[in-house]
Amino acid sequence: MEKTDKSSDLDFNLLLKKQGYLLAGTHSAVKTCLWVGRSIKGEGDCYKSKFYGIQSHQCMQMSPTLICNQKCLHCWRPTETKIEYPKKWDSPLDIVEKSIASHRKLISGYGGSGKRNLWVEANTPKHVAISLAGEPTIYPYLPQLVEEFKQRKITTFVVTNGTNPDMIDELNPTQLYMSLDAPDVSTYHKVCSPCSNGFWDKINESLAKMKKKKGRKAIRLTLIKNLNMFNPSLYAKLISQADPDYVEVKAYMHLGFSRKRLPRESMPSNEEILNFSKELANQLDYIVIDNVETSRVVLLAKNGNTQINNFFI
Repeated sequence: MEKTDKSSDLDFNLLLKKQGYLLAGTHSAVKTCLWVGRSIKGEGDCYKSKFYGIQSHQCMQMSPTLICNQKCLHCWRPTETKIEYPKKWDSPLDIVEKSIASHRKLISGYGGSGKRNLWVEANTPKHVAISLAGEPTIYPYLPQLVEEFKQRKITTFVVTNGTNPDMIDELNPTQLYMSLDAPDVSTYHKVCSPCSNGFWDKINESLAKMKKKKGRKAIRLTLIKNLNMFNPSLYAKLISQADPDYVEVKAYMHLGFSRKRLPRESMPSNEEILNFSKELANQLDYIVIDNVETSRVVLLAKNGNTQINNFFI
């Protein structure tokens, strides 16, 4: 990754290492989710396993860029660290191969501590969450990257903040996720600190473009007490523009670098998330179909659209 100062480059790479990242080429990165290790040990799976049938031990978490155009208060990543654009972007093929290699290196220590058969399977990812850090749509060859994963029979989540609507047209992942972290423009600027005043309009444009997509779509809300957890009717109006198959309503969790920006009291309880979700579902004419209390997350779906398990297997 190109940096203008060699000492800051070293500091940034040390920070990445301390946070459990491995670079995959010059600007992509991989990091094992907490649940990958737990799943290999037979100690449980993440909520996406329950919601969508993903095998947590065979899930890889990566991003083709660590650059982000927002500095969200609730982000667990070090958003305060400036990252320069690379002089040259790596190819999708290189990113896929190096991501898998880095993932295998990160899980190598589980060979003796976990269940051996699950660790062996984990070395061949079946699913990739393109959502680790940064905004993946900044990478100009993201649609081709998705196709490279597809050729290896690896299903894909792509998570975007919606600030690059032109990329929405080009993307065809297994499931397209869009984060929606505010019900109105003033709250958006307060919570997400975007680098452009025009991003709220871009987000609305992305919602409209999502509606035209034929693949599976999901909107994810991360709710923070006393900041963006209000007026479900406004959220419903925005979500209706996208007409998603699913809506995930998740509590902010007091983790990572977000602890420097928000107090612990900003975390909603599971009960508060569930109550908000029920109000939102009524506004949307969706139904609550699942809830994982440990992760404080609720899944909403359109009426009659409850057949979700095993889609990713």
